[in-house]
Parts: sequence; C-alpha cells; structure tokens
Amino acid sequence: MSVIYTLRTTANREDQVVDFVANNVEKKGLKVYSLVRPHGMRGYVFIEAETVDDAKKAFTGVPYARGLLKNPVNYKEIEPMLEQTKANVNIQKKDIVEIISGPFKREKARVTRIDSQKEEIVLELLESAVPIPITVKMDSVKVIRREDEESG
Repeated sequence: MSVIYTLRTTANREDQVVDFVANNVEKKGLKVYSLVRPHGMRGYVFIEAETVDDAKKAFTGVPYARGLLKNPVNYKEIEPMLEQTKANVNIQKKDIVEIISGPFKREKARVTRIDSQKEEIVLELLESAVPIPITVKMDSVKVIRREDEESG
C-alpha cells in the first residue's frame, strides 16, 4: 500500500523538482507511483510512494528539494487540490474553436493538429491575415463549430 509524502521545495521551482524526481524514480527503479504539483500551492510537491525510503531516494540530489515533512498526508486532504483531467476531449482536426484563456482569449481558430500525448492542439487563428500556427493546451479552447456541420 502506498503513502503520500509532502516534499518541501523552493517556491516557484516545483515543476523543476517534479522533473528531477521523475527522472530519479525512472533511473533508480523506485516504487513511486505519482508526483503531484498542486496548482496555487507554492513550495510543496506530493510524492506517492510505497515506503518513506523510496520517497527519500526519489529526491536525493535534486536541486531545490528541501526535505520531507514528518507526517504523511491523507488522500482526502489533498483531493480538493487535484484537477480532474479529461480522458477524452472531443476535439477533431478542422474544428472551429474559441480560445478561452491566454493571450489569444476570445479569438476563433481552426484546429490543424492534435497531440493527445501532450494534451496540446495546434491552431490557426481565423482573423489573422497570415495563418500563424499557435500551440495551446486542449483545455484552453472550446469547440464552437464542427467542419462537417458547416457543409450541411
């Protein structure tokens, strides 16, 4: 059974710590099952590991990692910080979408490519004079029109 440990980090370096820890886990073959970097919570990363030793070995030698807090965390305590990822987002090539966040907010664009692994899509803005491809996260757009609906 796994336990969730809290790793203190340097504030604003959480992403780098997660990357380094993930590499350590892979290289050393540790029994670490998940790494959570909660949004809006600076200076902490959660490590789900089988033993406290696995958790400690995972961040040994990692820059910006400061150490584990003494007591493990109950899943219920961190559950509200977790973001559900959409397993299958219904976005298809040639869809017309509206960008709902970021610098191009409220712009309309056509989907030209979908990268499901990275959960990113490549768009071409409809209003621009020259088609410039931009890459955004799948959750930063909403589909407003399907290509096949247009012709019907």
